[in-house]
Amino acid sequence: MRVLVVDDERSLVSALQRGLTAEGFAVDVAYDGESGLQAALFGDHDVIVLDIMLPRRNGYDVVSALREAQVWTPVLLLSAKDGEHDVADGLDVGADDYLTKPFAFVVLVARLRALLRRPVQSAPPTLTVGQLQLDPSARRVMLAGAEMELTTRELALLEYLMRHPERPVGKVELRDHVWDGDGDDLNVVEQYVGYLRRKLGRAAIVTVRGAGYRVTGARD
Repeated sequence: MRVLVVDDERSLVSALQRGLTAEGFAVDVAYDGESGLQAALFGDHDVIVLDIMLPRRNGYDVVSALREAQVWTPVLLLSAKDGEHDVADGLDVGADDYLTKPFAFVVLVARLRALLRRPVQSAPPTLTVGQLQLDPSARRVMLAGAEMELTTRELALLEYLMRHPERPVGKVELRDHVWDGDGDDLNVVEQYVGYLRRKLGRAAIVTVRGAGYRVTGARD
């Protein structure tokens, strides 16, 4: 199996290269995000180990660019950040797993082998509701043919609503799935629905009294 390691900590990369080679992997390395992206786009790798904080291009951007280019090589993100939102953001952009530094080498190898056992991923289907389309792989939203610029959290909220177009989705359900149940404050759901309505128009997401929100994909 061939693995690509992208990290700017050269001592760590050297240690991973030695360890993974001993475990039977063929190892390619890159020390910045742009070089890592090019290696991932044009190399033949079975799995990618990718740091988030990189020079020239961060790990989030690299994963997003890979998925937009329809490259579905499994990606294990590395980061010193261990907050729930950091992990969620990494998975939201298309990474397959997330490991915080410092980590045990045996855990890294186990995570990589688990990723390699998964079926080969294919591009998620485009979601369509009314005149609204969302491509989860490219993270692109179109309304009546016009592209909409949304933040990561806005995209996650819209995607959840579009995956359940047949019914109203309550605030508690949205909070638990989009924000991982972080805190008891439901105002954040109202706040982000408001953000989406300002960008997509109020008709795109309607309020069902006593039940929650339902996406219609209509234009004002």
